Amino acid sequence: MLAKVLSGTTIGLDGVLITVEVDVAERGFPGFTIVGLPDKSVDEAKERVRAAIVNTSFEMPDTRLTINLAPADIHKIGSAFDLPIAIGILAAAGMVKKDQLKKSLFVGELSLEGEVRKVPGVLSISLLARSKKINQIFVPWANVTEAALVDGIEIFPVNALAELILHLNAEILLTQYPHQEQKNHVSYEDNYLFENIKGQATAKRACEIAAAGFHNIIFKGPPGTGKTLLSRAFPSILPDLDKEEILEITKIYSVTGLIKDSQYISQRPFRSPHHTISRIGLVGGGSHPAPGEVSLAHRGVLFLDEFSEFPRTVLEALRQPLEDGIITISRAQGSLTFPCRFLLLAASNPCPCGYLGHPKKSCRCLPGAILKYKKRLSGPLLDRIDLHVDVPPVLEGDLMTDTLSESSEIIRGRVLRARNKQKQRFKNSKIYTNAEMGTSEIKKFCRLSSQALNLLKQAISRLSLSARSYFKTIKIAQTITDLDGKEIIESEAVAEALQFRSHDD
Repeated sequence: MLAKVLSGTTIGLDGVLITVEVDVAERGFPGFTIVGLPDKSVDEAKERVRAAIVNTSFEMPDTRLTINLAPADIHKIGSAFDLPIAIGILAAAGMVKKDQLKKSLFVGELSLEGEVRKVPGVLSISLLARSKKINQIFVPWANVTEAALVDGIEIFPVNALAELILHLNAEILLTQYPHQEQKNHVSYEDNYLFENIKGQATAKRACEIAAAGFHNIIFKGPPGTGKTLLSRAFPSILPDLDKEEILEITKIYSVTGLIKDSQYISQRPFRSPHHTISRIGLVGGGSHPAPGEVSLAHRGVLFLDEFSEFPRTVLEALRQPLEDGIITISRAQGSLTFPCRFLLLAASNPCPCGYLGHPKKSCRCLPGAILKYKKRLSGPLLDRIDLHVDVPPVLEGDLMTDTLSESSEIIRGRVLRARNKQKQRFKNSKIYTNAEMGTSEIKKFCRLSSQALNLLKQAISRLSLSARSYFKTIKIAQTITDLDGKEIIESEAVAEALQFRSHDD
């Protein structure tokens, strides 16, 4: 007998519908064959499914079984096909009714005793089910929260194979899980708040501008001046995610299997990879391309501490993602594109010993070593960073005072007001923030006063600004104008934006 069960897998971040065709032959030697370009992890499903069916007190057909995963030209990876294969075998053998199979989709890994375990990519598969007008989807209990983010379909969480069989045979019905609205659950560590940071008024102002316009920023200074502390406190002034952003980010984390405690992503990502990370680990890739840190930081922050210690080949791979907000990974099997619109936050020392330019400690590095250290960061990469901030040692008076600095909550309020202005400005476009503006958007939305234009002309000639630096300066000045609540970019905003350009400019 023949049975067909709908399932799904992911290619990149998108779900793909897979039909599990099961044939239980009436004649022939006992056997169990899976075809349709399965990976080793899919082929091992034979033993998991066999043990799960037997340990659920059902009889495994003692004849030739052939499982086809269609379409056969797509490489199948993972253990999510365990549950649909088991249901297909039981349906083909006449132990499960086929009434609901045509309008239902099944995903889940089986344990040897029949429990249904968590699998990656359930959010993408749920979105696929809705687009294909499939009424019901059966998912593991551990994945139900992310599946419930998708409305318009019926979600049924499954704990064990036995209860799903009883449900399909209309003996004991499973409880439908309600659709869940996305909500923000934001929490910050008390040690990483701006009110606890002594001094560094210029660096804090740069953080506020970066958060308001989603501009990339680099801190340069001696060790112990607060570069890492400023970076760790940075998420506390970022605005909350909206519903569309929650779905975008959760889909990435769902595919990579990084959603913990059955929760969706409700807080902006803050990724901080070690400087020994590989290029593939940073931008993504592998034999079966997967998202890297730049995609995991989508709509959030990618913090690269000890920026100059990262291998140059790794850093140079950031050029295109910083510019385009997407990363395309090409392999022999095909090309996949992942989103990576992140805010780069970097921290670096001025030299190998760290004390070049320190007012009280002398640098012990040779000139050749300093030059070699600075060459680790290429000009084109630094040109893509909007705000270059020098972080000097904290003054004694600032360090010893008991007075708290301006709180993260107050700064965040100003950032939210600036973001709301940008939201209104770009409501009819596909961009969110000033940093995402292209040349056409800058010409359309950025209005400069005559004094601001004159100052920019002088800056181009005296500072030898590149075309990229010129437009970045206008975008930063627009963010400063939004923070000040003004409509026209004045010369003061341009002057403040210019002070955050690289010293090479």
